[in-house]
Order: sequence, then structure tokens, then C-alpha cells
Amino acid sequence: MTVFLPEGKLLHTKENALYINSIEKLYQACAEEKILEARVLVCDNQHNLHLNLGGVKAIIPREEGAIGIKDGTVRDIAVISRVNRPVCFVVTNIITDENGEPLAILSREKAQRLCLEHYINNLRTGDIIDATVTHLETFGAFADIGCGIIALMPIDTISVSRIEHPRERFTPNMDIKAIIKSKENGRISLSHKELLGTWQENAELFRAGETVTGIIRSVESYGSFVELTPNLAGLAESHIDAKEGMQASVYIKSIIPQKMKIKLIIIDTFEYNYNPRPPKYYIQSCHMDHFVYSPENSIKTVDTYF
Repeated sequence: MTVFLPEGKLLHTKENALYINSIEKLYQACAEEKILEARVLVCDNQHNLHLNLGGVKAIIPREEGAIGIKDGTVRDIAVISRVNRPVCFVVTNIITDENGEPLAILSREKAQRLCLEHYINNLRTGDIIDATVTHLETFGAFADIGCGIIALMPIDTISVSRIEHPRERFTPNMDIKAIIKSKENGRISLSHKELLGTWQENAELFRAGETVTGIIRSVESYGSFVELTPNLAGLAESHIDAKEGMQASVYIKSIIPQKMKIKLIIIDTFEYNYNPRPPKYYIQSCHMDHFVYSPENSIKTVDTYF
């Protein structure tokens, strides 16, 4: 299966530069329906996108700006928002403008349809793919999974440890991996937490007797849940200064795999500003049918089937 990358990944490749900077290669790309990338310079008042391909002027007509623009199912903001961003496209024609100069006619929609036909439509639930975060909402993260085609990662699938907003894990333009959770009526839903390791894999990063840093995720009458990693949290004894969202230094009293419990004592608390870093992944394969989060000897099984 041919893999199509999120927009921007071809921009600085040698092959892309070779085609972009040669009129002969642009003619070849047109004949081959080769997907290329360049940065959008201007969106005019008709919502056509203008680019420069190594000195050759180029335009993506409004209706070729994205799948759904022609039939009105996608709003023009999908085109306008591409200014100063890289876009993928197929060269559909090279004509002569009113000044006798070559003008390349491009289609982003055609590139996206090729991506759908040869890549996305062939993906199965459980497939692990590269993606790029595009924007964040309270209910989840949107990610480019190929040629600017967007899929949703619901907030509850981002990590085992619960968060209030996806910005606690991701930033726009962050490169991540994702797993295909479902495909329904042309919509793809993504998951992420299964790639961040099992309870045991995360717990092995810590030892009883250590004092480490965590994030207080919830404060209850019986104690506070403190996140040690995105896929691991422990219960700390009640502390007067504990508030949700604060950072804490915590002493690890015990680690109990059979109950998937880590007992903690909060030593101190600090204000915390989120500065997400690229996630650490525990899987190298490209597909997963079944993920078991809980340890083998745990009294409770927590797993996911794809």
C-alpha cells in the first residue's frame, strides 16, 4: 500500500525540489499525476490560491482547493486558511498567461482524491499511521492523516490519564502517531493511548522510595490522583495545597501491579504551565489488533480490540 504523508512532509525533500524548480519536470509531473508541495503565497478575492514553483506562477482554482468545496460540503475557510502554509497538489495543466509566461494550473482536490483512493480507503482499524496535529478543540484533536485530509482523535483516546483539553498533550503542527480506531460513513476516528505503553511498561520507569514529579489530575475527599506519565497515575494521600492542574513532587510509597495501583505522598506543589513534548511511543509495528493495558497478574483486565 502506498503511503501518503501529511501536508508539509514533501516540501523540503530533494525530489520535490527537483520537480518544483524545473519547467520540464513540471510537465513530467503533470503527465504522471505526481503529488508535489509548495507554500501558498496569496488567496485572492475569489479564493483562488497563488503559488510560485521555482519562478513559474501557479494557481489552485477555488473549486480545486479541497475535497468538498465544489459541492459546498466544505466551507471556504479550508482554502483561505492555507495561506503561508504548504499544500499538496497535482499539476493538471500548464498554460500561457496574458503576458506569454507559463502558468501552472494545480489541483489540491485531485491530490486528496488520489490519497483517498490509494491510501486512506485501504486503511484498516488497528493500523498505526503518521499524522500531524492541525488544531485542538475541547472535545479532541484534529490531525492530518495524508494530503490535508483530517481525522478526529477524541479527547478520551489521547491518553489513559484523563486531561481537560488536548493542549495538555499536543500543539498544532506536532508530528504524532495515531491508530485507526474506526471508519464509518467516510469518517475516520483516531486513537493514541494504546501507543503510549501498558501499565507495566510505564510503571517500570519508577521505583518505590523515589521522589518524582507529577501532575495533579483530580482532587477527591480521599486523596489526589497524580499523573506520572500520560498512561500512568497514582493515588496520593490528601494534601492541603493539592489543586487540579498543579505540578507536584511525590514520594512513591509502593507499586502494586496486581491492583494497578501506585501509592504516593505529595511532598510539595507548584504552579504548572503546559509545554507538551513529542510523545514517547512503545510500539514499533504498523498494526495492532488487541491492546492489553493491564499487567498479566492484575485482578482487572483493561484492553482494547480493534
